[in-house]
Amino acid sequence: QVHLVESGGGLVQAGGSLRLSCAASGSISAINAMGWYRQAPGKQRELVATITRGGSTVYADSVKGRFTISRDNAKNTVYLQMNSLKPEDTAVYYCKADVSRYSGTYEVHWGQGTQVTVSS
Repeated sequence: QVHLVESGGGLVQAGGSLRLSCAASGSISAINAMGWYRQAPGKQRELVATITRGGSTVYADSVKGRFTISRDNAKNTVYLQMNSLKPEDTAVYYCKADVSRYSGTYEVHWGQGTQVTVSS
């Protein structure tokens, strides 16, 4: 079993900051790419940011310069620092991890989601 547990969501005023965390646990040999996605009501889930095990990052244009993704490989944890939040950032944020299992299989796992609400 592999579990991803997210934390750090909440309600914040526009211009404020939040930090999301996602910790992976279970029978994990290695975690390759990790990322954050979000889904607003009535919209499709979209990429926010991803980070490879080596630290290479990709950001959605809408969050560049405001959000920073990072990870702690020793803790199997990925973070998303969100600054200068806007009402349009309101969504459920999901963590994703590309996991190599001790069994030799390769799996994609998702967290349960954490709500981020930005008030104007």
